[in-house]
Amino acid sequence: MNSPQRPLYGILLILTSCLLFSSQDGISKYLTLFYSPILVVWMRFVIQISLTAIVFVPRMGISILHTKQLKLQLARGACMVTASVSFVVGLLYVPIGEATAVVFLSPMLLTWFAGKILKEKIKLGQWVAVGSGLIGVMVIVRPGSSLFTPAILLPLTGAFSMAMFQLLTRRLLTTDHIVSTNFITGVFCTIIMSLLVWYFWQTPTLPHFLLMLVGGSFATIGHLLLTYSYRHGSVVMLAPFSYAQIVFSSLVAFLFFGHIPDDLTIVGMGIIILSGAGLVLWQRR
Repeated sequence: MNSPQRPLYGILLILTSCLLFSSQDGISKYLTLFYSPILVVWMRFVIQISLTAIVFVPRMGISILHTKQLKLQLARGACMVTASVSFVVGLLYVPIGEATAVVFLSPMLLTWFAGKILKEKIKLGQWVAVGSGLIGVMVIVRPGSSLFTPAILLPLTGAFSMAMFQLLTRRLLTTDHIVSTNFITGVFCTIIMSLLVWYFWQTPTLPHFLLMLVGGSFATIGHLLLTYSYRHGSVVMLAPFSYAQIVFSSLVAFLFFGHIPDDLTIVGMGIIILSGAGLVLWQRR
């Protein structure tokens, strides 16, 4: 049963999910100081798919693997692998807050894809939000800044991949269950990463393994809380709060890595946040 009468509960859930995602990204960045990003991403997928199976397989059984659009499911999984690997590799070179801000360009790219690929009618205000989001990214990676390097292409690749991921999700949810869709994606990602991880294998120390376990748990719980939050409020009300992840990621970068974004970078982040929030409002008018 939906609970639109409890909007504050929904906001609390989505903010908590953002904090968990930012913490998980911080853990990933720390672990890449010792291990290959391939190993870090593989371990996260293994933990996520294991926890998801524990929660949902007893209730859904084999039906959790049911899909009417297998090719689209595999394409969605490929987008998730690309987004995850490019983002975590990018964390080797780009601060968490800035990388997160660039990846949050994906909702605006999704709007562009929807207009070009799905032939959806895009309103003027939505195009303004898309253009503003691009300006925000250009402010962050402007010539002369420390981020104006080829490495910024990694989170940008993540943004494009996440936009395609979300586009495919919209198509799949017309026929497939959301839990099945997420589980199949997790299985696909785990298989692909398992084929790669042996070339980058390092046996984690016990403390690092436990940290990987915590990070994977944060990601899994974060996704569950994000999904559950929309039972307590409308998308138009809750979605703008997801941009709090940019703030949380910047806080993680400051507290654990000593990084403080410069003034223009903060301005660029603010533009992306406002553009994303404005996009949500225009889409629901």
